[in-house]
Amino acid sequence: MPDSIRAQEQKHLDAVVAKIRTAQTEAKQRIDSAEDDEAGIRKNFVNDLRIKTDSYEGLLETALSVRQQQQLLAERQNSWQHATTELSTLQRLEKKAYFARIDFQEGPKSKPETIYIGLGSFSDTPDHFLIYDWRAPISSIYYDGELGDVSYQTPDGEQTVDVQLKRQFQIEDGTIVTLYDTDQTVTDQMLLSALSEHSDTKMKSIVTTIQKEQNQIIRDTKSDLLFVQGAAGSGKTAAILQRVAYLLYRYRGHLNAGQVMLFSPNQLFNDYIDQVLPELGEHNMVQMTYYQYAGRRLPKIEVETLAQRFGETNTPAQKQINRLKGSLAFFDAVTAYADHLEASDMVFRNIKFQGNVFIPKEKIESIYYSFNRNYHLANRLQATKEALIRILNRRISSEMKTKWVEQAIQDLSKQELDSLYGDDPREFESSDKEFQFLARKIVMKAFDPIRKAIVRARFLSINNQYVHMLRDMPNRLELKDSHVSVADWNASVEETITKLKDHRMQLVDTTPYLYLYDKMTGKTGERDMRYVFMDEIQDYNAFQLAFLKYSFPRARFTMLGDLNQAIFTKENSRTLLQELSTMFDPDKTRVVQLTQSYRSTQQVTDFTKHILKNGEAVTAFAREGELPTITVAPDEAAARERVIAQLKQNNAEDETTAIIGKDLADCRSLTEELKAAGVAVTLIQSENQRLAPGVIVVPSFLAKGLEFDAVIVWQASASRYAAEDERQLLYTICSRAMHRLSIVGVGELSPLLSDVPEVEYTVTK
Repeated sequence: MPDSIRAQEQKHLDAVVAKIRTAQTEAKQRIDSAEDDEAGIRKNFVNDLRIKTDSYEGLLETALSVRQQQQLLAERQNSWQHATTELSTLQRLEKKAYFARIDFQEGPKSKPETIYIGLGSFSDTPDHFLIYDWRAPISSIYYDGELGDVSYQTPDGEQTVDVQLKRQFQIEDGTIVTLYDTDQTVTDQMLLSALSEHSDTKMKSIVTTIQKEQNQIIRDTKSDLLFVQGAAGSGKTAAILQRVAYLLYRYRGHLNAGQVMLFSPNQLFNDYIDQVLPELGEHNMVQMTYYQYAGRRLPKIEVETLAQRFGETNTPAQKQINRLKGSLAFFDAVTAYADHLEASDMVFRNIKFQGNVFIPKEKIESIYYSFNRNYHLANRLQATKEALIRILNRRISSEMKTKWVEQAIQDLSKQELDSLYGDDPREFESSDKEFQFLARKIVMKAFDPIRKAIVRARFLSINNQYVHMLRDMPNRLELKDSHVSVADWNASVEETITKLKDHRMQLVDTTPYLYLYDKMTGKTGERDMRYVFMDEIQDYNAFQLAFLKYSFPRARFTMLGDLNQAIFTKENSRTLLQELSTMFDPDKTRVVQLTQSYRSTQQVTDFTKHILKNGEAVTAFAREGELPTITVAPDEAAARERVIAQLKQNNAEDETTAIIGKDLADCRSLTEELKAAGVAVTLIQSENQRLAPGVIVVPSFLAKGLEFDAVIVWQASASRYAAEDERQLLYTICSRAMHRLSIVGVGELSPLLSDVPEVEYTVTK
């Protein structure tokens, strides 16, 4: 690139930065002014407020005066908020104003135009943009097209322009470090420099290196279901986060971050990505794991954790039952069972008062089923509550005559009496009337827990109902079609009952349990949620997906995952797409395949894809690195020495390292031994932990979605990874490595690595 062009571009950048600094000063002044105004309004509020209560007109005038002051305050707060947001954007732009320039012509007779694209918009006059936000419609041509004619979507429809120049910049603190012209979407040069950087405990934004296929995911506004199948390291998660930022920009004023929800694989992952949206000037969306979502709704039940779920050794029969409970057929059967409750079989509980039956369950049942067939579950429940409240109110007068009430009145202290009288006048026609007054108050107070129990539908029993439903399932499902015997099914029901009595539940039961509860109580989901994102979709079952669709009825879904990495639903992951097609309108479903893997070097990607037997297509990005290493040590002590030697090398080269073991027990014992040898490591043993800087030891099931400069696979031995259904797990572990992969086994290497050609790794001692 000639120096004259660089000098010209630097001069343009300096001029833009100077204007950004001027705008910062103005924004600061507006912030100060809004703060002063607000303080002034609050101070004068009492002086200016004219309180007149002697007439209706006076009251009205006072109310208007208060309203006026509130409006003034709201205006100042809006002004302050707007200026603060603007200032934070300007501060980001000052350091890196933009990353691309495009020259284009709209038609043969139009004059050529030049635009610069950055992380946010900036204009020096209302219609003169010096920088366009990367999410603006026009910016799409930077990501989607090469030179020549390129079409992009505008609010007025499709527009085609002739792109004549695409220039890319790397800018640090207001200085152009590199720039180059390209005829491609995003140059390999720019991507290479971004990918060669060291990993961090926080994920970074990929705005400057969005690829064409990722751009389609980011800007999709038509699909009800966007399904992204992407190889490990293909930028699925990064593209999704930019998609959230794009949607918040595109629907500004109609969509806020609280209406966007992301289900992530674990809490570590939430921690890893929590800086991406704030870096782009947006608030983070609602983030939680499915386990947290279910657990939050079941506060009194201990839901099985990820570690417990991973450590389960299920019998073949239990595996088949779990598969059935996670299927769409089971979802349909639960729906049919819930609908049947409109006619019969709802389980009720007595409503008790002072240890005695107050309203018997038989009475509640007769009320519940006395309404005609047009009453569905929600209306039926509401009508039952109203009838029970009427019974309660009628019982007040008879209860007032009972002995315990008379005794309670005699035992009242002065303080309790004052509290019962409250603001009521204490003048009574007779002592009898006073007694009646106090008796009513005491009974109503005593009946309050009953009133609450009725309003909260405590006369229903979700536990008993769930068990009744499980016992009824052999009548609703052909168990043999799912290779489940009636005896095995009944045994599993008994096991579920035992766990429920102990306030415990398997994750596979939580979703049918919650769905049945929602159907019984007439809940129709959170209607305010507009977009639901689900990462690592291969670890969900069809029942969970159908339940989430029911729970967020007005939301559009974006699901992303890698069917090669199914840890928990190995067999189901292949049928997932088929099952989704029955839940969503095929015309509003879009499937995008990302086959290019950017995370790892070519050597690491080529090595990992040989672990898979019938893996989805994975193409390595041409980024050179060293070959993975394999060490088979004679015993654990020698294997540990190999780990320590590798850590020394990685630390010397500033590589962030994760040692990934299969389960928690392996990781715990290795951590203790490394610490005893004086090696500084942090053990990550729960999904609620934070990612720590330095070397971490992490079990396989918590490493999903994360990436590290270097990965050491601990105990890649035949004793740990021998079963065919562990291929996907081993693939997931190895594919976390960006630059360096070291595999350490003891005794005998895992047979799952036997298909990797010898030329693709180095054997070390």
